[in-house]
Amino acid sequence: MKRLFIFLGAAAITALTPCNINAQRSNATLKTAFKDTFYIGTAMSLPQIYGKDRKSVEIIKKQFSSIVAENCMKSMFLQPEEDKFFFDDADKFVAFGEKNNMFIIGHTLIWHSQLPKWFFTEKDGRDVSPEVLMQRMKNHITTVVSRYKGRVKGWDVVNEAIMEDGSYRKSKFYEILGEDFIPLAFQYAHEADPDAELYYNDYNEWYPGKVATVIKMVKDIKARGIRIDGVGMQAHVGMDTPSVSEYETAISAYAQSGVKVNITELDISALPSPWGTSANVSDKIAYDEKMNPYKKGLPADVQAGWEKRYEDFFRLFLKHKNSIRRVTLWGVTDSQSWKNDFPIKGRTDYPLLFDRQYRTKPVVGKIIQLTKEK
Repeated sequence: MKRLFIFLGAAAITALTPCNINAQRSNATLKTAFKDTFYIGTAMSLPQIYGKDRKSVEIIKKQFSSIVAENCMKSMFLQPEEDKFFFDDADKFVAFGEKNNMFIIGHTLIWHSQLPKWFFTEKDGRDVSPEVLMQRMKNHITTVVSRYKGRVKGWDVVNEAIMEDGSYRKSKFYEILGEDFIPLAFQYAHEADPDAELYYNDYNEWYPGKVATVIKMVKDIKARGIRIDGVGMQAHVGMDTPSVSEYETAISAYAQSGVKVNITELDISALPSPWGTSANVSDKIAYDEKMNPYKKGLPADVQAGWEKRYEDFFRLFLKHKNSIRRVTLWGVTDSQSWKNDFPIKGRTDYPLLFDRQYRTKPVVGKIIQLTKEK
């Protein structure tokens, strides 16, 4: 009787085990759970690309169906000097994706940041002419996209060109070429690989002013007969902002413009936002301490709220699955996340689905369970 009691007790415990444990026991993964819905992806760092972070690599192979280069395909790394390209890291990244049958994303062709200094200037330091900048853009895009033609399946062609109020960012691209630099970039990318999917990518992508301008840009590009397949919503989300309803409004608006939605850089920060705080910024030590409250882990109530936030967003993505092409996390483990040092160095954040010890967080099972709901 004692053995029977223990057996029944174990069965009862199993029945009451949270859905995430059940999901893990059944060997369910994010990749298998979303295989008929949308691609589920992650950004890869150099230690992962070169196999040095072996535990992360195993997670990537097991859990994800898509990968994007975190840094190695940005222009400052691919073409640090004019006409001198460095492809070793990018080649390794693409080879990893092919070997593991992944949907490979290139990030990013045209971006005002992480750009080599020579791109906009003549030898005497003056800004280049519009004609020279157009040629440099075309050369960079054509060389990179052609190299991976048929292998990289989608490109973030232009990154972060629109401000929250809907105005264009006053980058050198804009100052020299005006709004035309965006359709030109898409034209060059399409010419280099007619079959690759092409995306515009941005953050704070739910602000109404930005949404309106991006949609107008999409329609203008299409009106010129130039290919654009999707809008990338970076989804660097906090605990309170944006609201799920605000984000849903943006998803619907982008989808109605005739392109697919890509969730491209998802992470959810559990830390307080430095913007809008009443803390005395000049008192840096006190300010930094206030902005870094969870050095040893999240309190139970914060953890619960953070998990619910992830569930709410994935429930939203599933609701709009017919409009969403992929959902990509910006990193694998918390230790990899750029959020640890943004915007204040030394912050300890917990924004991703796997912890610093490479363990699967309970929220992964809950996200998987959402795919089984009717």
